[in-house]
Amino acid sequence: MALYEHVMIARQDLSNAQAEALIEHFGGVLADNGGKLVDSEYWGLKTMAYKINKNRKGHYAFLKSDAPSAAVQEMERLARLHDDVMRVLTIKVDAHEEGPSAVVQAKSARDERPRRPRRD
Repeated sequence: MALYEHVMIARQDLSNAQAEALIEHFGGVLADNGGKLVDSEYWGLKTMAYKINKNRKGHYAFLKSDAPSAAVQEMERLARLHDDVMRVLTIKVDAHEEGPSAVVQAKSARDERPRRPRRD
């Protein structure tokens, strides 16, 4: 089986729980077709550079999978048909990186920075 990384963008009017349920749903689609979901990350609601389907923001999710190509094709097909998913990007990789993705690392580094006191 091959290793893949997927990034999905879901509509902005979904709740966080609904967006995370999409991750579980598409992980189940991979499992039903002989693959497995290695890891997943919910990146949150982010502002996009341009509008997609009249949406300025989207819920971003990152999935790492180990699956045959038929399972990935079926997952992508169902994602493109799903009303809540706006975009899907799938990349075949040689190996999954250990630990959190660069997006999560940047967010945690930003949260750990000391804040300057406000001057009023």
